Amino acid sequence: MESMREMLRGSLGRSLRTMQELDRLTAAWPVACGAALARRGVITSLEDGILRVEVPDPAWIDQLRAMQAVLQHDLARIARVELGGIHFVKAGARPSGK
Repeated sequence: MESMREMLRGSLGRSLRTMQELDRLTAAWPVACGAALARRGVITSLEDGILRVEVPDPAWIDQLRAMQAVLQHDLARIARVELGGIHFVKAGARPSGK
């Protein structure tokens, strides 16, 4: 039997179909990682399949990186967006190469 959480994730994924990829990922973020953890990072961009998430507290960057594979899988599945990775950066940091 499918869990309620899985049912909600599937329902959200279907309802996001008409949105742009970045908007779908942003909407899926709190579902993928939970409301408390979602408050620790803000999705800022999607470029070449790499999602950029700004995190104000460096200690939380380590926590999010430890969960990166699971978050990437869940976000991609919920938002139906192919992700090549998630890049967690200190809030206010300039993107590399820019």
